[in-house]
Amino acid sequence: MNAVAATRDVPAAAVEFSASVLADAEFEFLRKFVYEHCGIALGEHKRQLVQGRLSRRLRALHLHSFASYCDLLRNDPERELGELASAISTNVTAFFREMHHYDLLVDELLPHWLQEKQRSHERLRIWSAGCSTGEEPYALAMVLAEALEKRKGSSVDAKILATDLSPQALATARRGAYPLEHLGGISDERRRRWMLRGSGDYEGLASVNPRLRELVTIEPLNLLHEWPMKGPFDAIFCRNVVIYFDRPTKQRLFRRYARLLPVGGYLFLGHSESLHGINDDFELIGRTVYRKRG
Repeated sequence: MNAVAATRDVPAAAVEFSASVLADAEFEFLRKFVYEHCGIALGEHKRQLVQGRLSRRLRALHLHSFASYCDLLRNDPERELGELASAISTNVTAFFREMHHYDLLVDELLPHWLQEKQRSHERLRIWSAGCSTGEEPYALAMVLAEALEKRKGSSVDAKILATDLSPQALATARRGAYPLEHLGGISDERRRRWMLRGSGDYEGLASVNPRLRELVTIEPLNLLHEWPMKGPFDAIFCRNVVIYFDRPTKQRLFRRYARLLPVGGYLFLGHSESLHGINDDFELIGRTVYRKRG
């Protein structure tokens, strides 16, 4: 079959789109837009990645050129912002990723916090900033629920806030149902206690226990925009999020985190992230675990 004959079988819109490439002006607009609204710095070496990933988004929107996509962003930036951020970033997450953070919570922080909160009648709040599809906040909810159970009769108001910019990721987090093969990070004991085998529409999936849903509030949030919550938080988990940000954006973000944490509050980062030379509000006390200075 020759090229001309093959083309006759393809819809005109697909032929038009297949010829669309990311022009210099469009890439420059996208770079500035993404940096301004998402804090993500896209170098020239990311051009092919952006073109490839946004091509799928254009198809979903039935747009036939990157110019049309740029026009959509100019006319209604908030409508597409979450989808754009999700398309150009890599949402890699798992239950109990970087287990040493959870060990610190279980062995030291949660018992101490709950004892102090019970005495002072204060609330306990943990923020999962950049929660992706929800594995992190639900893992936090497991250890929090277990800590509360150990303190029978405890009336501490304890909750986890989970936020992300991606609508798709938030939809998965709210659904709270995951393929069985994604449960590898959860111990057998915790699987039996906190995960329910799905049936019907949830066949082949495991749903989080309703008790975990009670502890987790899931909301959309752009970390670069205004934050409705005023804190204070006892701990903020911002893991594998700032790897996409340049230095000035990181500095601004960490200053804002510091304002929401009391003296002695904790900030947890991802394994490849560091505050070294970026922020002096925190001291390093363990592997990617920081505590706010007095």
